Amino acid sequence: MQVQFKQHKGYDPLGNCGKGKCPVCARNNAIFRVKGTLQKEEFTSDAVAPFVGRFGYPNINVGILAPPQQSEDAWLYDAPKHWSAENFEIPRIVDFRSSLLNSRYNVNIKKKIKLIELSQDIAMSSSPLDVDIQLEGKPRFRLNLDSHMAPTGPNAKLKKATITENPKIHTKVYKVFDDIDLKANEAVNYLYKNSFDENFLSRILSVGTLGLKKDRKLVPTRWSLTATHDIIGKNLINQIKGCSMVDYTAFFGSYLGNYYLILCFPEVWSYELFEMYVKSPKYTTDYETYDGRKNYAEQTAGGYYTVRMGILEKLRELKRQGTVLALRFITDEYTMPLGVWVTLEAARKAMNSKSIKFSSKELMLEYAKKVALKKFNYNIDETLEKSILLKSIKQQSKLIKFL
Repeated sequence: MQVQFKQHKGYDPLGNCGKGKCPVCARNNAIFRVKGTLQKEEFTSDAVAPFVGRFGYPNINVGILAPPQQSEDAWLYDAPKHWSAENFEIPRIVDFRSSLLNSRYNVNIKKKIKLIELSQDIAMSSSPLDVDIQLEGKPRFRLNLDSHMAPTGPNAKLKKATITENPKIHTKVYKVFDDIDLKANEAVNYLYKNSFDENFLSRILSVGTLGLKKDRKLVPTRWSLTATHDIIGKNLINQIKGCSMVDYTAFFGSYLGNYYLILCFPEVWSYELFEMYVKSPKYTTDYETYDGRKNYAEQTAGGYYTVRMGILEKLRELKRQGTVLALRFITDEYTMPLGVWVTLEAARKAMNSKSIKFSSKELMLEYAKKVALKKFNYNIDETLEKSILLKSIKQQSKLIKFL
């Protein structure tokens, strides 16, 4: 869902507006610090991740994301799962991300050059790599926001980059990189099963390190994120389809102003997502039946796949399947877009919260209405009436009684 974020007012050029939790102030402070550090066009830093753009496809920009100077905590600049586990707030995340310099070069997605190999080493490394960077000019200072990806900071055209240490690549990662007969989805699921998180997996997928030899190519980061969440989600669906039915169960939780009310019904697997900004009657929605989707979730986009993944992780843990209706309430607390990792982590927090079980569908839906009204002053009657899955459950119930 594309949310219109309000522009912050009342801050000076250094970001001193007097509000300790202001994300725009955090951005301005970070840019001020970067300006003071990056006056030279040559520097040494810790490369934390590659970044693959999508504009101009198939001739696209590939970037090396690195803070302005070396730091023992460089890994924190690209660690969504850790940010969530430690409940980092928006200003702190913006502070990290707006400090990241994107040193970029342009290349065709299938071309093999040394800079691609360097980007692959950075992506596959278990920790940030020391790298010497030479730029063609001084960076442009701005914060690049995107509803799919975590923000990035200033950017500049890359002239030359050299890794000054050997990358530490896990043996399992090297195994799938070296296996040119292993399909990309099989590689992703293998690594996910072995506790590599989705951020790392989307990173290595984006720089062409996975899949059959003939299919390996650069994939825009925006696309690799969705692909990774979709691949993992489909595999989890296959794992739960043989499980017993879940009880009527509700989950509720949030992260960074994104609240999820997730309702599980004792039916075969199916899933529907509604996304709503609490100050607007409009919503977006997508769904899938037991047989799955055959096209991209256009309305709710990348968030569809992240929320589905968060729900499925819990269902697999419970060894249950069900029909799941997920309601996302976006509040003013979410002051700027930070990427779909937020929706994944918010869904995970909801699914890991204390659940409430009900004896009937009617009682659970009544609970959902009361929560939406009390918490957000939002009437979800129309939303529930529009639900494809609720209509399907109602029809199935009538058919069973008839039989």
